[in-house]
Amino acid sequence: MTSLTFYGGVDEIGGNKILLHDGGTRLFFDFGISYGRRKLFYEEYLNPRANAGLRDMLEMGLLPPLRGIYRDDLLEPDQWKAFSDRPGYEEMEVHGILLSHAHFDHSGYISFLNESIPVSTSLVTAVISKAIQDSAKSDFEKEVCFTLRREYVGNLYQSVKNSPAKQRPFLVFSGGEIPQKTREFWEDIPGKRGLDCCPLKPAGKIGNLPVRQFPVDHSIYGASAYAVETEAGWICYSGDLRFHGGAADYTRTFAEKAAALKPRVLICEGTRITDKNRVTEDEVYLNALDAVKRASGLVLADFGARNIERLLIFHRIAGETSRQLVVMPRDAYLLDKLSPVMDAVPTLEDSKDLLIYTDPKARLDTWEREIRGRLSSRLIGAETIRKNQGNYILCFSFWDLNDMVDLAPDNGVYIYSSSEVFDEEGGIDMKRLHSWADHFHLKKVGLPVPTKGANTPDDWEIPPEQLGLHASGHGGGPELLEMIKLISPDILVPVHTLHKEEFARALQGTGIKVRFPSPGQKMQV
Repeated sequence: MTSLTFYGGVDEIGGNKILLHDGGTRLFFDFGISYGRRKLFYEEYLNPRANAGLRDMLEMGLLPPLRGIYRDDLLEPDQWKAFSDRPGYEEMEVHGILLSHAHFDHSGYISFLNESIPVSTSLVTAVISKAIQDSAKSDFEKEVCFTLRREYVGNLYQSVKNSPAKQRPFLVFSGGEIPQKTREFWEDIPGKRGLDCCPLKPAGKIGNLPVRQFPVDHSIYGASAYAVETEAGWICYSGDLRFHGGAADYTRTFAEKAAALKPRVLICEGTRITDKNRVTEDEVYLNALDAVKRASGLVLADFGARNIERLLIFHRIAGETSRQLVVMPRDAYLLDKLSPVMDAVPTLEDSKDLLIYTDPKARLDTWEREIRGRLSSRLIGAETIRKNQGNYILCFSFWDLNDMVDLAPDNGVYIYSSSEVFDEEGGIDMKRLHSWADHFHLKKVGLPVPTKGANTPDDWEIPPEQLGLHASGHGGGPELLEMIKLISPDILVPVHTLHKEEFARALQGTGIKVRFPSPGQKMQV
């Protein structure tokens, strides 16, 4: 008997935690953070307590009450007495996670899973995930690749001092040999703590179930879709995908190969199912190139974190406009670790038009001290940029705005190449971003502006003449529906969407059954 249980990703964007149970094998498609539910209880200065282990996470429903799958160093003695009567409580063993990509709404709560559960993913996703964790501040909600062990002392969880970090087993779809540089990067972490290492190994079956991995196009490199062969037939999972980026052919190939499997079920994302037209990355390049050509002073380019494809677009534009691209240290660290496994990513040592911004800090973390030391010839500070502002494109974001005080941009341009306002908090941040740009007299290009009271996401829109500077990471409705019809599953389950009914309406008469599971509901297939 084959079943699917949707612990996240239903009637929400992200938070995918989808359990497949077939015979004696259980696996999860992703295990991400449900940001929508998290925001019901928490915000920037109110967070789940790390010293409470999993108590807050379970109590507030951020994790499903599944005994046997979580880290033992975060569980209180007799933890499950308080949760065994909760809806959905179950004892189980899980044999693996199929991770689609490194965005935290798909990967983040792997942090809480027992470290013995292997994570299968693409090699690029494994590298990105570890580079993000290496270069981040300690955060027990984002210990995806390795965990910092804790012990229960006096009703609180405390870090075990001088204890090495414990690495999760990652099984990778690599398509070839793993470079030695990548193995060395994986088997070490910055700092003196040390690592109880678990080397990368090839991915294959999970339990008794054959798995096929398909690279797809998304706004972060390394994204995958999957197909798992079960007693009921093949079950396909799209992850997040699109058809308008540089790797669009990957998504089309996935659709063709998935169709050949004649799947029983397709679990498909639908973030942008109601959108009819999508901006392509090629259009972003042309529009951003035009904006940079018109600029005489400093160009500040704002785009999503870890969107390396967008970074490389601005790198190309810098070369074509006789500028140099300046990236933040975290981006430089990620580029440095990706270049051995991706030909498209330049090596920092050999890229004279790619520089690393050195914002002043009293203390450098180990990873940043290492990369600044090794790539000292690539460093550039605010004073140098300030004196020659027309020579640079600086990759900035909302979280880097303080450095504008040191840069003192004169006749500069702020190119907003990121996502639109989608919640109330985003609207508040957008007001602040406008205030910063106005204070420094920056010309704003692609920045959403308030059209009404600016109290809801619908009150913001990009001026029509400035559209086309951001391409979504998700496919639009016509392309998604065309893909679904080509794959032609017996059953379609929409996830990662707030408009599931659109699938049922559009697929009437096709013979494809559209099913809408409830959160935590076991669906027999």
